Amino acid sequence: MSAVTNVVLVHGGFVDGSGWQPVYDLLKQDGYRVSVVQNPTLSLQGDAEATRMVLDRQDGPTVLVGHSYGGAVISEAGTHPNVAALVYIAAFAPDKGESVNTLIADPPPGAPVPPILPPVDGFLFLDRDKFHASFAGDLPAAQAQFLADAQVPWGVDALAGAVNEPAWRSKPSWYLVATDDRMIPPPAQRAMSERAGCTVVEVAGSHAVYVSQPAAVADLIKQAAR
Repeated sequence: MSAVTNVVLVHGGFVDGSGWQPVYDLLKQDGYRVSVVQNPTLSLQGDAEATRMVLDRQDGPTVLVGHSYGGAVISEAGTHPNVAALVYIAAFAPDKGESVNTLIADPPPGAPVPPILPPVDGFLFLDRDKFHASFAGDLPAAQAQFLADAQVPWGVDALAGAVNEPAWRSKPSWYLVATDDRMIPPPAQRAMSERAGCTVVEVAGSHAVYVSQPAAVADLIKQAAR
């Protein structure tokens, strides 16, 4: 059994924690104690606070995992004393003073543009008709449709929230690059993971790689736990 047996999973924007179930099931089978944060995605500070509440309940060292915007959350909340390692899954890894907004402000040339609709009352949605192609290209159409229809409104304050003290500067970090990602361009993922000094694996998968390739995601989490 590995030294670290606690894992906390943090979801990103537009989705909720239930998407982690395939990864959760694989980790539980191997004896890990797994918790899933339901961050409200209203503000970065609120989501970091929700994550710290779950970290407070862990009984020892914990691997903290974030997908997409969840990477910003774990960068902010991961300074928590229970966090032994960070795992970024096709995720943003902001530095001090950076937000998701600043990281997406200058996309690589030719990168696909995520179909985010204009904000309404301070919240964002993805275009339902383009959700499958952009977010979940390697999932069956019916499953992608469900995710599109179950979208969680993503607060513009969450995108604008800047990280104060990035945990990856003080904690060992791992990163899974999704090579077919059409939400966060793979070159941007590689640049962020390199800057953060992460141990990197690359997996052929969409932005929803945590749903479509749960074994690869679980394997990287187990690597971090060792």
